[in-house]
Parts: sequence; C-alpha cells; structure tokens
Amino acid sequence: MTMTDAAPLVRKTWMATLAKAPPARLVLLFPDLPPHHVLRQPEIGAVMVRGRVGGTGAAFNLGEMTVTRASVRLETGEVGHAWVQGRDKAHALRAAAVDALMQTDRAAELAEQVLRPLETEAQAARATRAAKAAGTKVDFFTMVRGEDK
Repeated sequence: MTMTDAAPLVRKTWMATLAKAPPARLVLLFPDLPPHHVLRQPEIGAVMVRGRVGGTGAAFNLGEMTVTRASVRLETGEVGHAWVQGRDKAHALRAAAVDALMQTDRAAELAEQVLRPLETEAQAARATRAAKAAGTKVDFFTMVRGEDK
C-alpha cells in the first residue's frame, strides 16, 4: 500500500515508511523531537526474514536482518513505537516520535511534511531500480525451423 490522496493513511503504512526511510533524510524532514519520555531505550536485535518462491510457494528462511526498536510517550500521553532497519538508535527514536505524533491532531501536518516526501522518494527509487532491471531483461523465443514441420 502506498500513500496517495485517495488512500487513507493507516498506521501500518506510516510505520513501514519510517522503518525504511534513510535516517539522514528523516532528520532533515523532522529535525526537532517533541518533548517525550523514553519507554524503551533503543535496542539492537535481529529478525528472521522469510521468503516465498514466486511469492506464492512454501515459506523459507531467507536470513537475518538487523533491526533497532524503541518506544516513546509524548507529554500528552500518546505512545509511539518503531522498528527500523539497521543499527541506528537515533533513527528508531525519531521514528517512534513521529509514530506518536501521528496519533495526535498533528497527523495531517506530519503526513505532508514528513511521510509523503519519504514515500514519494521511495517510489522514485523503486521505479529507478525497476527500470535498471528491465534494461537487463532477456526475452527468449524459439524460431520454427523447416525440419520441425
């Protein structure tokens, strides 16, 4: 699911966007953390990534990925959580703060200032990768030869 004007902005969508966002870009878009209390200090761990052959086959363990998690509570009581790729503790805290703020009346403002630019940039990066991959595509075909008749 991507963030478009027609699609509702749901928590699953914004948390995924924050988790995959480049940490430096998130700092530029959301430089100042709101007053908050850290409920869970950023912790680094690993999760097992699973895959499926062709997207529909039997699940298999692909490998482990490093993640960092954190939780914060705003002064107004909203609780935010984040699980981000990699070992960047500041990224996890910032993403948790955005998650908490998205549960307040600032949600529309944050969606426009932070989440939509991140999603737009992610879509552009995916399109660039897809175009680059499409350039290497090989189409195989068989020509009918005379003796095959």
